[in-house]
Amino acid sequence: MATKKGAGVEKIALQCSECKRKNYTTFKNKKNVQGKIELSKYCKWERKHTVHKETKIK
Repeated sequence: MATKKGAGVEKIALQCSECKRKNYTTFKNKKNVQGKIELSKYCKWERKHTVHKETKIK
């Protein structure tokens, strides 16, 4: 069942720190998370796990 996202939730993109491509999108609750998100995710162009940082979606 689909849920409606609240007012404090925004959609963000995760950008690879090595190849600079936006590989993933996710949601972030701005009330609970104050800073920018950094996650270790798999980059299919680098073919390894790299740090992905939060960026805005245009």
